[in-house]
Amino acid sequence: MLYQLHEFQRSLLNPLTAWAQATAKTFTNPLSPLSLVPGAPRLAAGYELLYRLGKEYEKPAFDIKSVKSNGRDIPIVEQTVFEKPFCKLVRFKRYADDPDTIKLLKDEPTVLVCAPLSGHHSTLLRDTVRTLLQDHKVYVTDWVDARMVPIEEGDFHLSDYIRYIQEFIRHIGADQLHVVSVCQPTVPVLAAISLMASAGEKTPRTMTMMGGPIDARKSPTAVNSLATNKSFEWFENNVIYTVPANYPGHGRKVYPGFLQHAGFVAMNPDRHLSSHYDYYLNLVEGDADDAESHVRFYDEYNAVLDMAAEYYLDTIREVFQEFRLANGTWEIEGEPVRPQDIKGTALLTIEGELDDISGMGQTAAAHDLCAGIPKTRKQHLIAPKCGHYGIFSGRRWRENIYPELREFIRKHR
Repeated sequence: MLYQLHEFQRSLLNPLTAWAQATAKTFTNPLSPLSLVPGAPRLAAGYELLYRLGKEYEKPAFDIKSVKSNGRDIPIVEQTVFEKPFCKLVRFKRYADDPDTIKLLKDEPTVLVCAPLSGHHSTLLRDTVRTLLQDHKVYVTDWVDARMVPIEEGDFHLSDYIRYIQEFIRHIGADQLHVVSVCQPTVPVLAAISLMASAGEKTPRTMTMMGGPIDARKSPTAVNSLATNKSFEWFENNVIYTVPANYPGHGRKVYPGFLQHAGFVAMNPDRHLSSHYDYYLNLVEGDADDAESHVRFYDEYNAVLDMAAEYYLDTIREVFQEFRLANGTWEIEGEPVRPQDIKGTALLTIEGELDDISGMGQTAAAHDLCAGIPKTRKQHLIAPKCGHYGIFSGRRWRENIYPELREFIRKHR
């Protein structure tokens, strides 16, 4: 019933948020008499904050129209090149009209960015993609909200995630491909490439793993502690709900995005409270730049998706409770996952010094597991003063981490 209650509450809030937005505009529009009343900026800021707190947040667009590459502004066109029920493979096609630039773009490395399926949309990696596009051809996994997938499409397990990644790698071509996985997908990406190596298939040139729970036993965080302190049955009985009738996925069992969002906020409630209060003050003072920065962040942060129940529960059990990858006991449809069979793929792991989601050492554990990769083809990077999101977004990502990643890819072309 929780999902139905959430939808009922959302329906009740819609008129209130629409009214709050309209009222805020009446106190700021210079043509409105109400904009002249004493305290109008404070009233407008209060109603705007009420609107932001109560509104529904839809999936944002990547909205990458162009990038600066080789000293030129290069137009970008977003294309869906492969579509599965639970994921789309999206390419960001770069265009140029002079032969020299076309040749430069054509010769640059190809990167597959494996986005997390852990509550937020793939657009959370917008800054990652935009930065990579300066020097690479870029594809990204764009996961579909499970509530939008008809139940007739069947279940979606962690093993299906792995098979999706393998299909995408084969579609692009492993020969000259570099795979970058951010957070949650480090585990299934390592499994996918391990299974391909064990089967004698070609594997990507490099794999970069950023802030992921390869071995969640190391430096456990609040996220890890929740998974280990609760039983598998607790998760099964307390966080899994049925999609209501007003969505295409009606009847599907999911872990709702609104629960995941509540968990994100609960990790740092003071920080979010302070951020919203600062937003109110910025509106009152007319500080448009800082207010817009707040809007951009929370438009992304508050937009969440539902995960298929079977996928979520598989991840809880196999990654965070039984540690099957780290223990060497993981099997996918009867095939053992053997990272030690990977030999031709170079490995880069990246961790943030202040990461409160994937603790220090969790991602670096991939080096011991991938014993078949020579040490000369392995590299580990610790980003100083960097939290989880700073690994793949923001100034530290662009100025400190990306140059290292770019050089690693070029070294192993």
